[in-house]
Amino acid sequence: MAATASRPDRAYHQDYICRIRYENNLPPPPGSVKLLDIPIDGLDYYASPGFASRLHRSQPINIEADAELGMPINLVGMPGVFDGDESSIQAPLITPPVNPKDKNLLRPLAELGKPKYQGGGISFLRRTEYISSDTARARSEAAPKSAPKSPGPKLRKPVDTSKDDPINVLRAVVKGFDIANPDDAYAGPDTNDNIKGLEPTPAELEAWNDPKHPLKSTLKPIDFYPILPDLEAGTDAGDYMVAKFSTNPTQVVNKRDTRVDVGLLRPIDDEAMLAEYSAKVAAHEADPMRVPHPGGAPFNYNFFLPADEASAINLRKKLDVDDPDRDNANLYTAKNRDGKEVFRLERQRTYETGRATAQDPDHAYKEIALALHDPELDVIAQDADVDTDDSSRQRLEKAAYFYPIMQKIQLKPHRSKNLAQLGGPSRFNDEDDDKRVDAWDVVVDDLDENEKAKRSANRAALLGEEEDAEDGDS
Repeated sequence: MAATASRPDRAYHQDYICRIRYENNLPPPPGSVKLLDIPIDGLDYYASPGFASRLHRSQPINIEADAELGMPINLVGMPGVFDGDESSIQAPLITPPVNPKDKNLLRPLAELGKPKYQGGGISFLRRTEYISSDTARARSEAAPKSAPKSPGPKLRKPVDTSKDDPINVLRAVVKGFDIANPDDAYAGPDTNDNIKGLEPTPAELEAWNDPKHPLKSTLKPIDFYPILPDLEAGTDAGDYMVAKFSTNPTQVVNKRDTRVDVGLLRPIDDEAMLAEYSAKVAAHEADPMRVPHPGGAPFNYNFFLPADEASAINLRKKLDVDDPDRDNANLYTAKNRDGKEVFRLERQRTYETGRATAQDPDHAYKEIALALHDPELDVIAQDADVDTDDSSRQRLEKAAYFYPIMQKIQLKPHRSKNLAQLGGPSRFNDEDDDKRVDAWDVVVDDLDENEKAKRSANRAALLGEEEDAEDGDS
């Protein structure tokens, strides 16, 4: 096929190549075409409104419609429905698992309809190909002479069930301690108190002697800290709580207010709030599938801070057991009514618990806080003119000390709720002079016998030992 341009002196030729791949030539009909005249007079009869009316009168509807339209609603017997608790007639907060037989009914709309065919498994569907002499030659040259043989089916490695044995698991754990402390490795027979660890491989010893980053091999460790518990530090409960403010707790905006480091959160007794929390916990224990756990106990807190930054610095020195001036009586910045030296912390505002999460007591060390301690890098020890060998700052060796976190709360400013207008009792009011504390006097003193006993019990529980009389008196 040739196409001629508008100018007669030049001509452009274009070739169109078409290859018919499949042909479907139908045979001729066996006889001549014959058209039949079929009467359709009955269509007007069935399409008339009169036919539908006569059908409606002759075939009555077999539906018994009662006052509740076939859906009886009986609220008698549902717990708490007449007391304002509609949880029994609502869907559960925690969705129960779906029955495997019903999963096909929950498929999304994209998966419904006709299945999508893939061209790889259908012989008569092929991708569009552009045929020319150059592409055919290039394809023949690029094609390999012989197709590689497909690999055979992979054989599954046999699973060594003996590795899951509790004794072997314990030996693998002991092996890690033997690699870290080869001088203390136990090499005798297994007893009730000692067990011999597995033999470490050369690769494991090399990994301990020359550790490498799993992703960046060029990184090199600059120091090592063993992870140890701080047995000398602790609270009466043996754990810590992390509090986060939703807004800035002070008016300082250009820099960090160091007074927050020694701030004081004093919980406010609210019997109505604790009763409501106890009811939620009881409901969760009665039906844990429908009612989620309410989390940690909610409290309202009064937040107190020192009046100025100098008072905060003195209070921080008083609380630091490694500070040489902690016993200086001049650190106190105020006096109470009895003339005793104190630190006075002024009330800032009241906060309420916005969100609280508590850890499971069985997994007390799921979240911890780490503090790196190195006596050689202690700035106070280097600058102070004291005997470092006899000082209490040498009580801790070089290590990364961990502290368990059992609860995390978010604090948001408390706003009074005047429930009396709604017919209910009013909550604690910030402006109630009888319950509000404007200032708090703090005195730092040594632990009494009761506090020492609680901390000794916490240390014994951490070490897995029973508290004896000697540890209680120490």
